[in-house]
Amino acid sequence: MTTQSLKIAVAEDEKPMRDYLTDALARLGHQVIGVAEGGRQLVELCKKTPPDLVIADVKMPEMDGIEAAQVLNRARPTPVILLSAHHHEDLLGRLGSEPVMGYLVKPVNEGDLKAAIAVAMLRYQHFAALKQESADLRQALEDRKIIERAKGILTRRLRVDEEEAFRRLRRLASDQNLKLVEIGRRVLGSEEVFTQLDRV
Repeated sequence: MTTQSLKIAVAEDEKPMRDYLTDALARLGHQVIGVAEGGRQLVELCKKTPPDLVIADVKMPEMDGIEAAQVLNRARPTPVILLSAHHHEDLLGRLGSEPVMGYLVKPVNEGDLKAAIAVAMLRYQHFAALKQESADLRQALEDRKIIERAKGILTRRLRVDEEEAFRRLRRLASDQNLKLVEIGRRVLGSEEVFTQLDRV
């Protein structure tokens, strides 16, 4: 299993492990863009130079790996692989919806690291695609509501049926080279103006 060369930020409070990860990632063909000793330092580092992937120890001073992952992903979606010296059952309850895409138990060997990175990036691509698909569906539903409301206004004001109202909306959108939802928004805006004028 292979993956492309990535820009990776590493956060680990133990120097031997930091050095090992830096060397191993370089051997695997990746670029380590920064190394942090704690979660807060990791967040600052990633603000300055956004990475493709973060590898962070769970237990670190000031801010642990999970908290750092949450802060990072509020600012910019970034896949994370967590490291730990032990299996922690309570970790699973804290992960929530943050894109933690991998979990490695120390000691970590180069083969495990290579496989974890490849799997994490593949999982993150799927995660991002599903997130985008969900956002697209929500937007499509919102657009449909606007168009339906615009259609309702036209049927009432122009005294035409829904099919004719929709045909006119589409024709106007085509004539003005605009999306149908943009014409719908204009109709809704005009209706709001008429409503306000009725109250004057």
